[in-house]
Amino acid sequence: MTPGAGAGQPVEHRLSAFGTTIFAEMSELAARTGSVNLGQGFPDTDGPAAVIEAAVKALRDGRGNQYPPGAGVPELRAAVAEHQQYWYGLTYDPDSEVLVTAGATEAIAATLLALVRPGDEVIALEPYYDSYAACIAMAGGTRVPVTLRPHDGAFRLDLDELRDAVTARTRLLLINTPHNPTGTVLTREELAAIAELAVERDLLVVADEVYEHLVFDGTHVPAATLPGLRERTVSIGSAGKTFSFTGWKVGWVTARPELVAAVRGAKQYLTYVSSGPFQYAVAQALRMPDTFFTSLRDELRDKRDVLARGLESAGFGVFRPAGTYFVTADIRPLGAGDGFAFCRDLPGRAGVVAIPNGAFYDVPDRGAPFVRFAFCKRTAVLEEAVRRLASLRSPA
Repeated sequence: MTPGAGAGQPVEHRLSAFGTTIFAEMSELAARTGSVNLGQGFPDTDGPAAVIEAAVKALRDGRGNQYPPGAGVPELRAAVAEHQQYWYGLTYDPDSEVLVTAGATEAIAATLLALVRPGDEVIALEPYYDSYAACIAMAGGTRVPVTLRPHDGAFRLDLDELRDAVTARTRLLLINTPHNPTGTVLTREELAAIAELAVERDLLVVADEVYEHLVFDGTHVPAATLPGLRERTVSIGSAGKTFSFTGWKVGWVTARPELVAAVRGAKQYLTYVSSGPFQYAVAQALRMPDTFFTSLRDELRDKRDVLARGLESAGFGVFRPAGTYFVTADIRPLGAGDGFAFCRDLPGRAGVVAIPNGAFYDVPDRGAPFVRFAFCKRTAVLEEAVRRLASLRSPA
């Protein structure tokens, strides 16, 4: 009789290949070494006090302390719809075209589980956030990377490569703009080409747009605003990045009713509901004055420049991002070529933690010479990190 997993045997499962996320590994390394953690993308200060007070009031008033509605509280769904209309001219019915999720991570998971059939191919822009690959695998799909490649100081999409990647088995295009980890912001022309391809080949589009308000150069163009995409696109947003409340895990999906219903069908068996009181607070946050959003953008642009200049001074090659709050740096000018080894050694060498971009590629060698630093930290923290990194230029 062959022993089962319960008899002390290794437990094999469909996500065994993914292991522990690189974020967990590097954050643990930061804590163990007392390093400045510029790895995982979370702010080191909280968002607006008024939004915190709105969450406290909801708790005290008993709003959301029990199960909220499965689609999300009406106040937040209405605020999401208003936000899409105000900023982008997109009209969504809050009752049938908006779904609240446990952050963007659940939105991505539920969307892919709902829309990807076993054997379907999903094209994703590589390097990509690590949950994409895991969620595609959970859905039984096959991921097909289209790689953003360095060109003139930025990572660019090759539209011919994207078109060539589409086959008879392609079901869905998973795009991320502003793009994590490269900081690329897709242009209207690039998105128009994606729209044309999606319509021509009858593809669904999932647009991860959680960094929509963190664009420093250029303009964020929501995929759903392009001709032919409104009816075939699931757009994903999140409060965590915009309002600096990543721990609240409040995200949302906007799409036509049939797509939202499909995503909700999967979501109900994941978290069912979440973040009850925080949903009311995020509804208030989405109605913040324009100056909040522009001030946040300007502040983060300044922090980007502090870190980018410091990395350049330390000897890195730097890709200054057009959006998000990550800088990708090239370690080859420092005589290194393996991002994983570099990031594991960096805390001991300089007391700073970064993330190897190779973790975001199907073939890690494609991203081997690149590492990612987060600049969503207090300026004093960034300046300390820059001071420490300057030692990399010093003789050993």
